Amino acid sequence: MDAAGTEHADGHVVVGDDGRIRAVGSGHAGRFPGPVRRIDGTGCLLTPGLVNTHHHLYQWATRGLAQDETLFGWLKALYPIWGRLDAEVVGSAAAAGLGWLALSGCTLSTDHHYVFPNDGGDVLEAEIAAARQIGLRFHPCRGSMDLGASDGGLPPDRIVEDTDAALAATEAAIGRWHDPAPDAMLQIGVAPCSPFSVTPRLMTEAAELARRTGVRLHTHLAETADESDYCAEQFGCTPAEYAERLGWLGDDVWLAHGVHLDDAAVARLAATGTGVAHCPSSNARLGAGMARLRDLLDARVPVGLGVDGAASQEANQLSSELRQALYTARLRGGPAALTAREALRLGTAGGARLLGRDADLGSIERGKLADLALWRLDTLGHEGIDDKVAALVLGPPAPVELLLVGGAPVVERGALVTADADALARGARRAHRKLMKAAR
Repeated sequence: MDAAGTEHADGHVVVGDDGRIRAVGSGHAGRFPGPVRRIDGTGCLLTPGLVNTHHHLYQWATRGLAQDETLFGWLKALYPIWGRLDAEVVGSAAAAGLGWLALSGCTLSTDHHYVFPNDGGDVLEAEIAAARQIGLRFHPCRGSMDLGASDGGLPPDRIVEDTDAALAATEAAIGRWHDPAPDAMLQIGVAPCSPFSVTPRLMTEAAELARRTGVRLHTHLAETADESDYCAEQFGCTPAEYAERLGWLGDDVWLAHGVHLDDAAVARLAATGTGVAHCPSSNARLGAGMARLRDLLDARVPVGLGVDGAASQEANQLSSELRQALYTARLRGGPAALTAREALRLGTAGGARLLGRDADLGSIERGKLADLALWRLDTLGHEGIDDKVAALVLGPPAPVELLLVGGAPVVERGALVTADADALARGARRAHRKLMKAAR
């Protein structure tokens, strides 16, 4: 996934004690001084670790609900349940979600958390603890909602925050958690939720806060036709025009979904360097539509992949989004609309760029961080596909033989080494039952 598209049919990668790549090339690595662990990758494909650019981890506790609703109907059904979230539920849901992402080849995940019940405890701290347990790099985005139903928003009034309180809590989260270092395991983003749940003041001042503190900006935008209608009715413009009006276009911004973007919006995103987190499975699950992926790429808009929340994309396998992105692009634009290698680039280098980590992540190059996924492709489901990138993208989900984050193993031989998967499942089960009982 380097700029030249280098591929080695038979090669090596050497990782140093500092968690960075020391050497990469064809053939065997040769000898290195000192104790060395050698890993035989015969029958496997080595790629950069996948980067998940949009998620809602707490939703693991509400999977399978509102199965046949559009986004607005789905949100109205689930908001009252989410209003009962607490730190225990969020921590268990996040651990399950992050563990499952690791098993699908993900080494870096964002999370967009925007529901903060008054009596729920420190839910942001709970999901950060879960990420540390699993061992993934983590970019939680401190979200917010301050536009309740009584003021024309979609969420119930009891689950929105006071504007000043939301801004203060966001700044406090940055001060407490954000690590700007090149090898950071934890970075914070600023993420008011959406045009239909956030006031213009919160959007504007959140952008100012992010730029003053040097962190990135994230929000939902142009996900559904309902949202476009809402922006036209409330603000007299398109979602992209509304975002630009509030200072929400720039190379420090990435937007979730971007399904309903017209030509002018695509051009403005390209001109400003604004990125898009493409979530093809979630968009399909909610019937939101098919993003103009080929048009975005041709315009040089930065694009990465996201699985989105576990309640609107219950599979939650980031590796599967490679195939879904390819399928969705081809449904819209024909069989040449996206190649297997372009899909893999979206899930690796594309995601790293969206999150501002492309200097250190997203490709296998000397000096970069050793966030790597080794995929086993000599199983029954992949045999007979000579092009191994095509086998990974077009074939069935490939077992992860090894997943490294900064050179440290997180998955080996298809199993988590940092956590007990059965214990994660039990925790997720308890969290679901507790939340559903509280919401009755």
